[in-house]
Amino acid sequence: MCAQRLVLRQRQELVRVLSWGGVEGLESVLDILLAWDALQWEDYESLRTLGRALSLTTRELLDLLYAKGEAACALLLAACNQALPDAQKAGLSLGSYGPPSVVMAPQPPLSSAQVLQRDRPQVVRKLRGHTEGVLETLLEAGCFTLCDCDEVRLPIHTPSQQARRLLDLVRSKGEPAAEVLLLYVQKAGNGAALSLPEDRHPADVVYQAFQHKLRSMVAAQSCFLSTYGGMENISLEDVYTEGVLEGSGEAQCPLGLEDLLGSVGTVNEEADTVLVAGEAGSGKSTLLQRLHLLWANRVALQDYLLLFPFSCRQLGALGWKLSLRELLFQHCCWPDGDQDLLFRFILDHPNRVLFTFDGLDELNPRFSDDLRHCSPTQPAPPSTLLFNLLQGTLMKGVHKLVTSRPEAVGPVLRKYVRKEVSLRGFSQEGIGHFVRKHHSDPAIAARVLDSLQANTALLGMCHIPVFCWIVSRCYEELLGRGVGSPQTITDVYLMILQHFLQHSCPQQCLLGPDWLQVHVDTVLHLGQLALCGLVSSCYVFSALQLQQYSVTEEDISTGFLVHSRNLTPPGSPHYEFLHVTAQCFFAALFIVLNNNIENSTIPKLFHPRNKPLSALASMCLAPCLHPSSVGDAGAEGDIQAAETINLQMTGAFVAGLLSRRHCDLLARCSLGPILDKKRKQVVKSLCKGTQRHFRSIPPPVEGEKKSMHAMPGFVWLVRCIYEMQDCGLAKEAVARLDVEHLKLTYCGVGPVECSALAFVLQHLRAPIGLQLDYNSVGDVGIEQLLPCLEICQSIYLRHNNISDVGICKLIDKGIQCEHFQKIALFNNNLTDECTKHFAKLLRMKKNFLSLSAYREERRQWKR
Repeated sequence: MCAQRLVLRQRQELVRVLSWGGVEGLESVLDILLAWDALQWEDYESLRTLGRALSLTTRELLDLLYAKGEAACALLLAACNQALPDAQKAGLSLGSYGPPSVVMAPQPPLSSAQVLQRDRPQVVRKLRGHTEGVLETLLEAGCFTLCDCDEVRLPIHTPSQQARRLLDLVRSKGEPAAEVLLLYVQKAGNGAALSLPEDRHPADVVYQAFQHKLRSMVAAQSCFLSTYGGMENISLEDVYTEGVLEGSGEAQCPLGLEDLLGSVGTVNEEADTVLVAGEAGSGKSTLLQRLHLLWANRVALQDYLLLFPFSCRQLGALGWKLSLRELLFQHCCWPDGDQDLLFRFILDHPNRVLFTFDGLDELNPRFSDDLRHCSPTQPAPPSTLLFNLLQGTLMKGVHKLVTSRPEAVGPVLRKYVRKEVSLRGFSQEGIGHFVRKHHSDPAIAARVLDSLQANTALLGMCHIPVFCWIVSRCYEELLGRGVGSPQTITDVYLMILQHFLQHSCPQQCLLGPDWLQVHVDTVLHLGQLALCGLVSSCYVFSALQLQQYSVTEEDISTGFLVHSRNLTPPGSPHYEFLHVTAQCFFAALFIVLNNNIENSTIPKLFHPRNKPLSALASMCLAPCLHPSSVGDAGAEGDIQAAETINLQMTGAFVAGLLSRRHCDLLARCSLGPILDKKRKQVVKSLCKGTQRHFRSIPPPVEGEKKSMHAMPGFVWLVRCIYEMQDCGLAKEAVARLDVEHLKLTYCGVGPVECSALAFVLQHLRAPIGLQLDYNSVGDVGIEQLLPCLEICQSIYLRHNNISDVGICKLIDKGIQCEHFQKIALFNNNLTDECTKHFAKLLRMKKNFLSLSAYREERRQWKR
């Protein structure tokens, strides 16, 4: 096949390889093409316009060479074959084309400028990292000015880019400057001609030792489960279970681990940050840990020579400025060899380096496009370094993989995301795999799974890995000994609290009904620490902070506080809660059990009115926190998204703890009248919150149904009502909801939220249309929604990972519901098997109006 046809057929792949591979790969190709006279200098200058997107430059390069003809395309393929590493050009068909010495006879160079252009690739390699000496020589010879030198030294340039900029300026200065530079290069090469040796692969030279050390460190950090493993050493390989990964947008296709950093699902080709979003406890940290271990063991991600893992929680604990170099070497892996040479390689080959940042929502940054920082050697706050890395201002081309809760990623950062992947937690099969891996005795695993099947509310919660771990951890000791089966998230955390407290006191075989009262001091100590941490966005605590809140060794021994790993400088030990959800739970316990808390705390918790955190702390928490901590909590600006998420989670736990089902347990630890007052405050706050949403409903457009597009805040209020398990509250909350259509698209509704929605919406007085498109309802969520199907006139469930099993249950219930008349199921996991259920529905329900489903092509049935 001729070169032109090869270029044309592979155009899309060439654009992807040359732009996704970073600026170094594309500029190396341009160097070779310029040296081989495939590009004229005017062509090269037009392609090198500053600020141009790499993909745009690549497309213009392909257009230009294709127009030049067969010979130019042959040189392009040869240049790609010579300049690109094997991993980057894998999958390309580059033919057997060679340099112009084979294709055509080159003219001998007649000037120093032509020599520099002919041997440009070698000169760039020779000058890389040594431009200072050349600049001084050119300055002394009067060929360069100080402004020219400053232009070359710009910190945003990599060492190779500085060398190229130097060559470009020398050409613009004319033959005298070219003679000075050529003489300098020849002297540096001991007077020999510019036949410089080809670079060996960096991993085979000085970087090999650092790469080996980095792999060993990453493997040691990743081999044991780091999240909610407590003080146990749980092998990651023994318990890891894959979660459900989906692409973002309307094409929510399932993805595998190998797709995370691939091209599938890309929405912004100019960016190089991949975001993995998922709610708290969905397995984001464990997923990253798995990827780290696969890279360290040379199983996956081998396109990346170096992988630097970072915890945003630990970066947030650093109270000083640092440079990118310090971040890599002092806070990740210290190199034993030449640091300057190693750092130059990292800057010069960003496309071969991967950074991972776990828990962006826990760093609490206030990102802004105004916080520009482009120097890899100048210090800056950790959050500024992180944002400029993600944005591409700092070390453009390096690949980043970031995890966060979705609500914490705002529009300022999201526009720099190459693609977003949603982590949905465990599938139904994943729950079974996880439980069986946690119990070596198959009989115990079978009992756990049987219990989950009998309690669909608990089964729905177990799609979130952290809840599945709690149930697996506690089932044998607690559920098997007569403790009631949990219905809410608060129930699950009370269960793990009792489990940990019981195992911290091995002399007590069983804890009695006063088990919480016995350990109330420990709970209050940990709760005060947790609450102050949430208010000040602090998730890592020093020994001094523990002492400030009277946290003792006995409190630590319960297992809820664990040593914070890899925090530098080590100095004294640092601690963090087992999981951020555990920190929120203890904060809620403190709010509920503290008899001296300010009256406005609970109303402010459920309706903070976007007040600054300092105001929230001083107005709500001053009576129960140390004065110094309240002062430290004065974070600037309004409550950020991540902080709001944690406060909402804390509020849900407060509502659950104040449920009447737990009043006997809490009354042993706090004054009954105070608990009753707090319960009434929660009920009033939840009713007011729902009414505020209802008042915002706009009047209907003439001829259309009155509808309410609910926001995630409404879903949170519904979850709080569900945590209280109070039917009277549910009725009162929706008594004034007067709409015909309730829209909950893109609201993160999973099985847990389905349980809450059904609990509340079943009390509506009139039928509605319920739209739940683009969520993660699944088969278990369908089962949770069945109690409210009676009041659903229509239900929309597009893109919800529903299978034939869920449809069977939905239709069996729908046949019995008088008002149920419409259903939409586009883009779910349906097969031809489901058609017999649809036929049954249409046959038995004479008033059914519309059924829409999707598999490969659109199919609709309308009566």
